Amino acid sequence: MELFEEKFKSSMLSKVPLLNRITYYIVRRKGKQMRPMFVFLVAKMVSDGGFDERTYRGASVVELIHTATLVHDDVVDDSNRRRGFFSLNALWKNKIAVLVGDYLLSKGLLLSIDNEDFDLLKLISIAVREMSEGELLQIEKARKLDITEEVYFDIIRKKTATLIAACCGIGAASVGAKNDTVQQMRKFGEYIGIAFQIKDDLFDYSDEKIGKPTGIDIKEQKLTLPLIYTLNNCSKKEKSWLINSIKKHNKDKKRVKEVIAFVKQNGGIEYTTTKMNSYKQRALSILDSYPESEFKSSLITMIDYVVERKV
Repeated sequence: MELFEEKFKSSMLSKVPLLNRITYYIVRRKGKQMRPMFVFLVAKMVSDGGFDERTYRGASVVELIHTATLVHDDVVDDSNRRRGFFSLNALWKNKIAVLVGDYLLSKGLLLSIDNEDFDLLKLISIAVREMSEGELLQIEKARKLDITEEVYFDIIRKKTATLIAACCGIGAASVGAKNDTVQQMRKFGEYIGIAFQIKDDLFDYSDEKIGKPTGIDIKEQKLTLPLIYTLNNCSKKEKSWLINSIKKHNKDKKRVKEVIAFVKQNGGIEYTTTKMNSYKQRALSILDSYPESEFKSSLITMIDYVVERKV
């Protein structure tokens, strides 16, 4: 990871001083870097411990594209904070933030093209397309509040899981794994990504201090699994009260608390937790076909982290 840090920094360099100042800021406020770790661990597991520059490039591409999407997300969401720091749009305004996001995106694409890593480029490009589709689908459904469980899973598979799927696929492809293995690892990453997003959605109903206020999805009229399950399993009168609360009283703190309490009382949290654990088990069952190794053990630890994390 230390070597990757250096390679990732150099992959962002520009001849424009303002860009270098901003990318330096981005590197300093990096998050958990879970995605590059998936690239490296999968590469090592499927190749019995070896990888070369191609894997480092794959991890850099993932991190460049992921960072670009976060920068653009903050503009779209009009968000001033990211991981406890000011977002780029808060410090440098939207215009510069959008241009920096575009720059990072192009650097990621060129890193693959210049090295003829076309298979890796295809995997990451599919992820970018699906992430955009997932976000737009969520916006469309939030307006009508007519989301089904099936649509919810389609949204989170595209919005969140597809990038983790790309990480795992890229990890396998970077060491020359066969297409079957690459697709199997993509599926593995998809299951982890779905569990990861479900865990995020559960935080909205948590009493713990997690660095962001609870009830935020309800305020933003996002229908997540605990709420979808509750809407599908309550009386007509209760359903109309819930929908009315989300549509017209989503800024009323007392009403939002009542909605959270109602979801908890009606089994929304238990149902969602069961679903999350079923995706965790699907991911673990894919690893069963691989021999024991420290890399496989680390991947199992990361899966546990995804569903048990506190933030």
